[in-house]
Amino acid sequence: MPGRFPVRTILIVEDEATIADTLALILSSRGYEVRVAYSAEKAIEIISEWEPDFAVVDVMLPKMNGIDFSIVLKDNYPECRVLLSSGQPNTSVLLEEAFKKGHSFEILAKPLHPKLILDAVEEFGPGQGPIGEA
Repeated sequence: MPGRFPVRTILIVEDEATIADTLALILSSRGYEVRVAYSAEKAIEIISEWEPDFAVVDVMLPKMNGIDFSIVLKDNYPECRVLLSSGQPNTSVLLEEAFKKGHSFEILAKPLHPKLILDAVEEFGPGQGPIGEA
């Protein structure tokens, strides 16, 4: 449900460092507090100490996939909005399996333009602004 609360913290879970670091730079420059994890396992460590409002998660991660991580994230922080991304056509099978277990996620095809992510963040918390803004 859009507009529930301001988005201030954003977690990026992406195994391609260039993509993850670029998104982090763009979002940080807009005033958001951003953390990056290059694996789902590292992201689990991060969320054990830090609560994200919004997460951009690659589906095809090594070891634990992004959908399974997103389920862990939502179990711990149900208010966190998750935006999944993938460049792989077989992600629909993973999404279907998650849906059968009662989980539904939004997924965007890669490559993701940073404007799509910024728009998604704004849609979730319109008019709220990042950290430091009223």
